[in-house]
Amino acid sequence: MDQRDAPFIEALQRYAGTAAVPFSTPGHKRGAGAPSTLRQLLPDALACDIPHGGGVDTTHLSKGLLREAENLAAAAYGGDEARFLVNGSTTGNLAMLMAAAQDGETVLVSRMLHKSLMAGLIYSGARPVFLTPEIETARNLPLAITPGRIADALASHPDAKAVVLASPSYVGVSCDLAEIARVCHEAGKPLLVDEAWGPHFHFHPALPLSAMQAGADAGVSSTHKMLAALTQGSTLVMRHGRVDVERMSTIVDMAQTTSPSALIYASLDASRRQMALDGEWLLGRTIELANDLRDRLGALSGLAVIGPEIIGGHPGVQLDPTRVVVDVHQLGWTGYEAEDYLRDEHGVYVEMSDLLSVMLLVTIGDSAESIGRAARGFSMLAARPRPARHSTAARSVGELLFAGVAELTPREAFMGQTRAVAIPEAHGEISAEAITPYPPGIPIVAPGERISAATIDYLRVGIAEGMYISGMADSTFETVRVVK
Repeated sequence: MDQRDAPFIEALQRYAGTAAVPFSTPGHKRGAGAPSTLRQLLPDALACDIPHGGGVDTTHLSKGLLREAENLAAAAYGGDEARFLVNGSTTGNLAMLMAAAQDGETVLVSRMLHKSLMAGLIYSGARPVFLTPEIETARNLPLAITPGRIADALASHPDAKAVVLASPSYVGVSCDLAEIARVCHEAGKPLLVDEAWGPHFHFHPALPLSAMQAGADAGVSSTHKMLAALTQGSTLVMRHGRVDVERMSTIVDMAQTTSPSALIYASLDASRRQMALDGEWLLGRTIELANDLRDRLGALSGLAVIGPEIIGGHPGVQLDPTRVVVDVHQLGWTGYEAEDYLRDEHGVYVEMSDLLSVMLLVTIGDSAESIGRAARGFSMLAARPRPARHSTAARSVGELLFAGVAELTPREAFMGQTRAVAIPEAHGEISAEAITPYPPGIPIVAPGERISAATIDYLRVGIAEGMYISGMADSTFETVRVVK
């Protein structure tokens, strides 16, 4: 296949130059009916805002261009089949889990799972055996799940239908996927990877191995997170053999909106071509910029920049150099306060903040100017230390994430009879909902797990400092739904 081709976006470009008069959705009719504020903000996008290739192929169903673009993506990522996703990687995670296991069947799943994988467990009814990673002791930071731990779990659960991992982690730690794939395949099990944070891995040798390079049977990556697709644009790549590709693709159609945006499809097509042709050069420059930022921030007193030292002594584990995690707590700041300061005073918008740190993503869209601006903001932050108000122990998530005792499957807990209890009274109760600090979107309590006093204390401190909790029925965090 010729990776210089981009059939979908080229067709959309041709459509944009026509005088087409649509009598179909969307109702704004190429922007004519949109409010003036929206027309001023998105003039060109409105003219091309058509559903599922409407005006490109037909109004309702693509007759070939989308499939051609997806085939090019499969080839670029090293898979057999690919599906473009317009609901983010959530759709791909649902499809992988629902295709892998049915109600009551066992799957081995990383406990570092995103909330969308948790939703896949609820939808499928699969019975998870959670796999926990090693912990970096200096910062109590979760690292990678080892091949040995997976081999032991497969030996203990020979009925498992699949191994499902989230790799890389939110802070960029990538498991030894090549060895893990070998272990899984020796046991006759497919390896499915939530690679949401690694869409760029496949296109530069200095980055960790991508799921497909490592031999995984399916992987979903958020092209919009680190590359150039529009927000919500992701890609699911599959291999024939150990997974039912047709079933997985059918579930994508079930889970994905029936009104997908041609703009998101086109951006996925364009991003794939960009990476296939120029990815190594663009990402090489990105890595240089990230290393420069890491060096400049590491030289500032009071800041600790997390780097390759955290994976020392962990064979096969890799770290994404484009993720820059900065621990600010020695300055007396919480990550939430640092995020507010950097945004309000310097116009620097970070990806994530928590009780200890902030994280910045350096991507192909960065430049020496943007790196310089971030460095200046942090230099001013470092010049304003504050008295520390909380102990490090009280502010680290660490093993709390993996301390939950599962009594029921996520589906059994979520779908069963529940009641609301006040948070101080929830100790020892079985949660019926996922309690998920966001970002990164990893449930600290999963449906079916008992709620511990330590977790309640951690969340209370976090919420007081600005932590956002996603997915709970009570957004004030005064009550939690538990199993009756």
